[in-house]
Amino acid sequence: MKGEKKKSFVSVVISLMLLFVLICGTWSPAFAAGILPSQKGAQAAFVIPTFNITSVDPHNTVTITTYNFPAGDTFTVLMNTIGTRGVGGTAVATVNSGAGGTFTATFTIPAWLHGQGRIAIRLESPTSGYFSYNWFWNTSGGIPVTGPTPAPFVTPTFSIQSVVANSTVTIKTANFPANDTFIVLMNFMGTRGVGGTQVASIDTGAGGTLTMTFNIPASLAGQQQIAIRLESPTSGYFSFNWFWNNTTGDIPVTGPTPTPGPTPTTAPPFVIPTFSITGVVTDTSVTIQTANFPAGDTFTVTMGDYGTRGVGGINAGTFNSGTGGTQTATSNIPAGMAGKSRIAIRLQSPTSGYFSYNWFWNSTYP
Repeated sequence: MKGEKKKSFVSVVISLMLLFVLICGTWSPAFAAGILPSQKGAQAAFVIPTFNITSVDPHNTVTITTYNFPAGDTFTVLMNTIGTRGVGGTAVATVNSGAGGTFTATFTIPAWLHGQGRIAIRLESPTSGYFSYNWFWNTSGGIPVTGPTPAPFVTPTFSIQSVVANSTVTIKTANFPANDTFIVLMNFMGTRGVGGTQVASIDTGAGGTLTMTFNIPASLAGQQQIAIRLESPTSGYFSFNWFWNNTTGDIPVTGPTPTPGPTPTTAPPFVIPTFSITGVVTDTSVTIQTANFPAGDTFTVTMGDYGTRGVGGINAGTFNSGTGGTQTATSNIPAGMAGKSRIAIRLQSPTSGYFSYNWFWNSTYP
């Protein structure tokens, strides 16, 4: 902000998703590196900065080696408990990337993490938005690849087991995280379930493999193919699939391959709602401008610490999208966020499931 052009967070996320899909052929809700929203102009070249753990002096220091770091940038070094990706951790140092590319640096492990077996470490630039994270064993030889193998990072998926036309669908999950809550959405084919009708909310319990049956909403009765989506509003994990809405030949891999074509006229167009920050009054209010918002939907506005994406944040009111598309709205900054230098803001619909998030500097602009 402050007069500089703000990068679209969603466009960057989509770029990362596409890059990840091209490389790995699948999508998961976590990245080891990337770029956050920035108030700077576009980088000269898009790179993904990463770093490896070079050595560990347990309860004392950790040494890293970077790769593909942008030149002339300053990064805050954060450490936190395993699983946090370093977000919200203790700032242990700042490091200048100098000529960029590859460099080696050593950082002190904060005292409160000395008893931790594994520690997350994150390098994040408050100016350019570039970041990268990793983790290490807080033991002798603490490089991840040399220690005991941690629980593998997995991508939750599910398959279609059976269908009763216009009535129910039964699914079987794989690699679902434990103790998480997912909402179950169904929508027209081609939507990936986004913005669909919520038919259930499930608790994953022990996680892993679960078999569940859900009712097909009346609004989708008669549709030949239906998209189904499971997504967690807290952890960010999601998975989607589709099925033939008939009692036989209902499993996608056994039915004929669908022929790509135009979205059915009865289906709403698939859109990705976004919004930009257009004005701020320090500790008082923030004004946003939406794009591609669905019509006639009500969104809960939450604000939280930078890095949280607004998940679990303080309620700052509601926003009705009216005719959809582009709208301007102003929300009060909650008292609990006063004094914060950067604030995450999220708009999420409890009915359709659509959401969008961004962040802003808590200083008067323009």
